[in-house]
Amino acid sequence: MKPLLHILTALLLGNAPLFALSDQPNIVWIVVEDMSDHFSCYGETTIQTPNVDKLASEGALFENAFVTCPVCSPSRSAMITGMYQTTIGAHQHRSGRGEIRIHLPEHISTIPDLLKDAGYYVTNSGAKVNPKKPDAIGKTDYNFETADDLYDGNDWTQREEGQPFFAQYQLAGGKNRAVRSNELLPADQLPTADQVKLPPYYPDDAVLREDWADYLASVLLVDHEVGKILAKLEAENVADNTVVVFLTDHGISHARGKQFMYEEGIKVPLIIRAPGAVEPGTRRTDLVAHIDLSATSLDFAGVEIPESMEGRPLFGDNANPRDFVVSARDRCDETMDRIRSVRTAKYKYIRNFHPERPHLQPNAYKDNKPIIARIRELGAEGKLNELQSRLVAETRPMEEFYDLEADPWETNNLAKDPKLRGELRKHRLLLENWIVETQDAGQTPEDPKAYNSDMAEYLKGLKARRPERLAEIRKNIRQQKQWLAEGK
Repeated sequence: MKPLLHILTALLLGNAPLFALSDQPNIVWIVVEDMSDHFSCYGETTIQTPNVDKLASEGALFENAFVTCPVCSPSRSAMITGMYQTTIGAHQHRSGRGEIRIHLPEHISTIPDLLKDAGYYVTNSGAKVNPKKPDAIGKTDYNFETADDLYDGNDWTQREEGQPFFAQYQLAGGKNRAVRSNELLPADQLPTADQVKLPPYYPDDAVLREDWADYLASVLLVDHEVGKILAKLEAENVADNTVVVFLTDHGISHARGKQFMYEEGIKVPLIIRAPGAVEPGTRRTDLVAHIDLSATSLDFAGVEIPESMEGRPLFGDNANPRDFVVSARDRCDETMDRIRSVRTAKYKYIRNFHPERPHLQPNAYKDNKPIIARIRELGAEGKLNELQSRLVAETRPMEEFYDLEADPWETNNLAKDPKLRGELRKHRLLLENWIVETQDAGQTPEDPKAYNSDMAEYLKGLKARRPERLAEIRKNIRQQKQWLAEGK
């Protein structure tokens, strides 16, 4: 009977309420920018990530975790509230920054506020403290107004003795592409361009290979930073009473990644370690939305989860598994768009609400990346195959439908396959019902006054930082307004 008892105990541990941690365990979120699941514990073989791997071995690794938006500010707005960004009106990237501000509905609270009310010391910091700004708060990037004292500080060790803490660490991740010369990374461990194997939807080109090698080097740096964070928890003797969550805000910044609904854009790593409450070495294949970590954190902390919260706890009696995950993309900087996706265990349904526009609409942020410029150049020279040419095509399909088991790279659009008509209809209905049930704010086009307000603030900031882009962005804004006037 002992083996059976051991198995039953392990199963219970994986889904049990807290019993080894204190009633108010510390909670740490490690949030990485612009990075997909290219860690060795997720199957990456070009590099090794021992610190993230160790974290995964000590907790639960989620194989099917997805963000509700593949760009940072809406994703972070959703994460910190446990709500779809489309429900709370925070779905337009970098919105509410100008004269017209966005405020959360009165019944919605942020996770820091809820945990502060429960007695937590709440912090937000980067992995590396700027000596010129030692008290600076880490990246927030929320699309709504927050109180100036949302966070107590940037270092959880400044809390009162015995006080539980909620600490966020913001890591630059894939934005840190220029780290291959960093002294923290031994030269013999750095990936090289010839080691890179690109996805089939990208051309096998030296510029793209070099960029991907730089990206993998940024993954190594993240692994180093994670090791330092975990070591600090150990050194302060709080690791055994601390829940650690590791995830990224969306996928790699690339032509089919960041901003888009393909797996490269919305599928992210998610690891949760909770000593004594989550069985070490657990691998979960259920569908998870990144807003679920908010509800899960409250559940670990013993804080009542607001009835209106759309995030769901992932462990214990309150766990509520998902049958599907919806992701949404709307305006990104100056570029208007509306894309929605439904991800089930086997299929992906994507709805492009502006099919008359190209996949790679004019967008200064992306167009100034060498990889995007190179893809456009190769397209103009006729050097892209049919699959790769979709990136630079003038239009895109209204509906895309992929069998992820047979086609994990999402290359064969089955939306017109008569054999899958029933599945397509089912996924289409899932999306239509979700839009209604969550009151998707993207159903209503952005108020032109709000768009102009945000663009004025955007141009103002660029005038100080990157004045060379002003003419390009003004041109893009004119193009967007023209397309809108033409009904595109």
